[in-house]
Amino acid sequence: MNGYAMGIFPMGEEDGSIAWFEASPRAIMPISSPEADINVSRSLKQVIKKNIFEIRIDTAFNQVLNFCAERESTWINDMIKSAYTELHEKGYAHSVEAWHDGELAGGLYGVAYRGAFFGESMFRKVNNASKVCVVELYRILQQNNYILFDIQMMTSHFEQFGAVEISKRRYLDLLEKAMEERCGFQY
Repeated sequence: MNGYAMGIFPMGEEDGSIAWFEASPRAIMPISSPEADINVSRSLKQVIKKNIFEIRIDTAFNQVLNFCAERESTWINDMIKSAYTELHEKGYAHSVEAWHDGELAGGLYGVAYRGAFFGESMFRKVNNASKVCVVELYRILQQNNYILFDIQMMTSHFEQFGAVEISKRRYLDLLEKAMEERCGFQY
């Protein structure tokens, strides 16, 4: 938690250890200004409207973590899994899950600390499943007055949602404000 509060994030190494990183520029989803909003494509709005997915929070954290690790190249090693499982048990790490026909179809996980949410990873087994989770997470963070939605590094998915890259100085200013808050992760 101290690492997050200082603006660094962990990634698992091939030797099984954890190393700490910082990204500059840093990618965030603007969330705390009055005009901040998530860009949701028309097709994704239709998917959401059709209720194709049942969204659940924190019901399958370890499954989400394991599915996120199932990649050819991953930073989610056993030590990372153990650390985030412990953070989940302590109420800091959360998963947002999309279920389809009784099966976990996609999800994401990250850490909620004070007024910041630090997104870590996401996966999908069914098209749009992880995107629906991002939209729900954004709603939860706005509802609970979070200051910072940190996604660390820009991805094409988050760029479509309206993510931006900001300077290290701007990021640290937002992080400082977020660390002064005590937001709950209520959904």
